[in-house]
Amino acid sequence: MSLDASYLDYPKRRHGMDHDYYPYSNLFDRKPVQWPDHKKLLIWPVISLEYFPMVPSDDPFPAPGHMQTAYPDYRHYTAREYGTRIGIYRLLGAFEKVGTKVSVATNSVIADRYPELIEDIVFGGHEIIAHSTDMNGTIASGLAEMDEKTLIESSLVALEKATGTRPRGWLSIARSQSFNTARLLAEAGVDYMCDWANDELPYSFETDAGAITNIPLNHELSDRQIINVQQQSVDSYAQQMTDAADWLLAEAEQNGGRMLPMHLTPYIMGLPYRISSFEKLIAGFAERNDIGFARGDAILDSWKAQK
Repeated sequence: MSLDASYLDYPKRRHGMDHDYYPYSNLFDRKPVQWPDHKKLLIWPVISLEYFPMVPSDDPFPAPGHMQTAYPDYRHYTAREYGTRIGIYRLLGAFEKVGTKVSVATNSVIADRYPELIEDIVFGGHEIIAHSTDMNGTIASGLAEMDEKTLIESSLVALEKATGTRPRGWLSIARSQSFNTARLLAEAGVDYMCDWANDELPYSFETDAGAITNIPLNHELSDRQIINVQQQSVDSYAQQMTDAADWLLAEAEQNGGRMLPMHLTPYIMGLPYRISSFEKLIAGFAERNDIGFARGDAILDSWKAQK
């Protein structure tokens, strides 16, 4: 199998960084960040609210968690739908118990199919992040630039129409981008994206259309990765999140504030045999004076005020 010629001809392929988006930066050499209310660690909950069409698209690739068996694949379709009917409300209820607001990365089709769900999220004071149109709305460099631009804009417009507020954040499906995505997001007026997972604090991202901030959304600690892919228990998930929080708090003593993403999937974590352990996890975090919870837009505004 030969490499695609466009890969070999990529004009920024060189020693060092293969792009001009940002310079290399050592986390431990940066100016310390101070979070509001003297918190040393901010936990950023992000719930992926997804709609999976019955027939998956393979162009440019099928989304993680998509339909898997001969169609109609009602087994996986309804398992995913459990998240929008039940799991999302269990997760929102868990965060309500500890008095915190979260970010909900939402396929825009959700606004058309389940408008009452969007109303409940907004009424609860949570942030809507744009998460493409539906789970067939994947992005990679094989996607024509105009098609990608249309996908981004249609998602933003639909969610703005449903909520009255244009989303400030963007999460691509599978965190996948093309060479055009960051610029197109900046052109669309998006303030931050969550796709590049190479850091533990926000950082500035320069494009030909202007700056956009990347707030890294860790993949390794997502419930999908730990519970579904690695087949570990919810108790193992809780232990790993606790270990991560303890480590970051120790770093914060010397290096300033830290951030810990908490990426959640309603049809995974919202099941009745997992939600109790999850509630205990976030209740334990909420009891600690040095830990806070924050929406993505609040993290962005606090970080930018300190640049």
